Amino acid sequence: MGWGILFIGLCVGSFLNVVIYRLPRGLSVNDPKRSFCPHCQTSLPAWQNLPVVTWLIQRGRCRNCQAPIAVRYLLVEVLTGVLYLGAWRFLPMISAILAIVLFTILVTVTFIDAEHQLIPTSWTTAGTVIALGGSLLVPKLLDLPGLELDWIRDSGWVGLKVSAIGWVIGFGSLWAVVLLGKLIFGRLKMNFKEALPWRLQEGYEDNEQLHFVIGREAHSWDELFYRSADHIVVQGHGFKLDGRPQPAKVVRIHRDNLKIGRETWKISDLKSLDGKATNVTIPREAMGMGDPHLLGMIGAFLGWPAAVFVIFASCLSAIIAALVARVGFGKPLPYGPFLAFGALVWIFGGAQVWVWYFEGIQRGFSP
Repeated sequence: MGWGILFIGLCVGSFLNVVIYRLPRGLSVNDPKRSFCPHCQTSLPAWQNLPVVTWLIQRGRCRNCQAPIAVRYLLVEVLTGVLYLGAWRFLPMISAILAIVLFTILVTVTFIDAEHQLIPTSWTTAGTVIALGGSLLVPKLLDLPGLELDWIRDSGWVGLKVSAIGWVIGFGSLWAVVLLGKLIFGRLKMNFKEALPWRLQEGYEDNEQLHFVIGREAHSWDELFYRSADHIVVQGHGFKLDGRPQPAKVVRIHRDNLKIGRETWKISDLKSLDGKATNVTIPREAMGMGDPHLLGMIGAFLGWPAAVFVIFASCLSAIIAALVARVGFGKPLPYGPFLAFGALVWIFGGAQVWVWYFEGIQRGFSP
């Protein structure tokens, strides 16, 4: 049975690669139904889409155009298969099924966030609903070996309460970080001695979103506009709207429209917008809203102690990654992968460490 679960995991991982590529680009997961090479757009027959095997045989290259296929495709398939197998071997059956659902979402979210700094909240919301429903079937949630939670008995309603509290703790703690970050880091003001050229550009490098490009820096729309009130203020001269000069010194750009003086235009109706800037103010966040939703889902699956543990584990691993790999120094640091890592640590040993540590504290204070 174990080999069968591993094979299922590898196949699901192959599908998740499709989701990871298409979802953040606004492409349909089902149309086209066959996978295709992102470089030459050639549709891949089934025998060229075998999990792990195809990547190894073709040495990480497209058979048609010889373009490199990212190692991410291999990692997703192997990681999904190994996690499925681990859940099936080390957890009771119903708990293993819930863990497999959680792992599927975590793998998808991790690789999307790592590449696009974007967490699809539709997936985390669906996961939260599944976790709340699953807590009625498994009062101890994932019922991890060695984790004895005294306040959870055999009542599904108690399990639902613990799951809901886990979501509140997980979501609420990071939501507070988002709000605090907004107060401290809410706006970035840039002043230039010499006017820099700027423009709106559809797609930048591998990110197909609309971007605000100033000099050599590009900011994606999702990075800039978390709330309806967020906007960019550009001060300068030489503004051009669809190639036509505009007699103004200030442009205010919102997610869906822009304002020059008293006139307003829809972003979707524009062909081009550019100019030269002497001052630019852009909104920024210490953390995106996708991260609170992700930790809320983790808390709903694993309970509030896990949510607390994941916060500490993710912060520690993020700091280590920043110091060792120089991630986050001048570049955005996606936090979702570290939250996912913390959840995996909890499931595969961290919960037992939690119990051992606090039991040790209690014995230390006991007479």
